[in-house]
Amino acid sequence: MNIFVVNAGSSSIKYQLFRMPSEQPICSGLIERIGLEDGQITHRVFTSTPENVIRLTLDLPDHAAGLQEVERLLTDSEAGVIQNPDEIEVVGHRVVHGGETFAATTIITPEVKAEIKKLFPLAPLHNPSNYLGIEVAEKTFRKARQVVVFDTAFHQSMPERAFRYALPQSFYTDLGIRVYGFHGTSHKYVAEQAVQYLGKPNAKLITIHLGNGCSITAVKGNQSLDTSMGFGPLSGLIMGTRSGDIDPSVIFHLVNQLGYDPEQVNALLNKRSGMLGLTGFSDMRDITKAIEEGDTVANLAYDLYAYRIKKYIGAYAAVLNGLDAIVFTAGVGENDPEVRARVCHDMDYLGIQLDEERNLIRSKELREINRSESPVKVFVIPTNEELEIAKQCFELLT
Repeated sequence: MNIFVVNAGSSSIKYQLFRMPSEQPICSGLIERIGLEDGQITHRVFTSTPENVIRLTLDLPDHAAGLQEVERLLTDSEAGVIQNPDEIEVVGHRVVHGGETFAATTIITPEVKAEIKKLFPLAPLHNPSNYLGIEVAEKTFRKARQVVVFDTAFHQSMPERAFRYALPQSFYTDLGIRVYGFHGTSHKYVAEQAVQYLGKPNAKLITIHLGNGCSITAVKGNQSLDTSMGFGPLSGLIMGTRSGDIDPSVIFHLVNQLGYDPEQVNALLNKRSGMLGLTGFSDMRDITKAIEEGDTVANLAYDLYAYRIKKYIGAYAAVLNGLDAIVFTAGVGENDPEVRARVCHDMDYLGIQLDEERNLIRSKELREINRSESPVKVFVIPTNEELEIAKQCFELLT
C-alpha cells in the first residue's frame, strides 16, 4: 500500500512516501516559502544509491502549486518512484487539534472536514493550514483515500482528574476548556518503541519531546495518563520562544499595571519568552556556544530548562507510581547531551543513573544512555511522526 504522508504548515509542507507494511520511506521532502517567488523544494529519493537529492527554487504561489510540483517529482522519468499519481492509495494528514471529537485515526469525509473547521478556534495557527493540506491533496491525488491523524488523539486516554481545570463546570461542558495535550503522534511513536524494546506491555514511561516546542507525557503501556501542554501549547516546559508554566497573576499584572493588551501578552508569552527571552537565542546550539564562551546568563537558562523537566519527571513518577524508563526525543532531546546530563543529574532517588560516555554517543538509532546498573532506563529514541502517521493509516485500512 502506497501511503503519502502530508504535514502542512502555513508556508511549508513536509511529506514522505511509504510502501507499507515496509516502514522504510521511498522518498521524502520539504516544501518551503510557499507564497513567495523564491519557494524551495528539497526532495530526497531513497531507492537509488547513493540517495538522490533534488533541490528546486521556483515560484510557489500556494500549497496547490507545491503539491503539484511534488506530484511531478514523484512521477519524473528519471527520479520518479511511481508511474502515475493514482498509485498513491492513501494520503495521511497530520492535524494538530481534534478536540474531544476525535480520539482515533479517521477517514476523511465531508462531515469530518466540517468538524475540523469547527475546531479552528482551538488551534488557529495550525488547524487552518492542516485543513488546507487536506483540500489540496484531495484535488492532487483524486483516487486516494484521505486519512487524518490528530496530535491530540493520543492524550484522549487521560482520566478526567488529569484533563479538567478547576473552573466552573460550564467552562468544560459548554466551552470545551480542558487539557488536550499536543505532540501526541511523537509521544505515541517513541512510547511504542520503548515498550517493544523493554518487552513490557504495561511499562511505565515518561516521554520527553524537546524541540522548539517541548512537552512531557506520563505513559503507561500505550496510554497517556497526563501531559504538560494543556488547552493550548503554551503551558508546561520552557520552550524555544514560549514561557511554559507561569503564574496567571503575571498576566493580570501585565494588563492592569503595565498596560499590555491581550495581543501583546500573547506575543510576549508565545513568541518572545522561553529560551529566546532568557538568552536572546531560541536555538539551543547558539545557547551552547554562548555557554562555551562563558555566558553566565545562558548557563542559567540551561539550568532553568532542565530544572523544569526534572520537576515534571518527579510529578509523573508519582502519577505512574513507579518508573521503568524515561525517553528523550525530538531535535534537542536527540542531539543535546548537555540537556540530558543536566536533567538526569542528582536523580538517583528515582533510580535514574546516566552513563556520561554513552550520553555523548551520536546515533540515529534507539539507544540506552543509562549505566548498566541503573534501575530506570534512559533512552534516546529518534521520533518519526510521518512513519507513525503511515502506520496508523495502514492499521486503520487493513
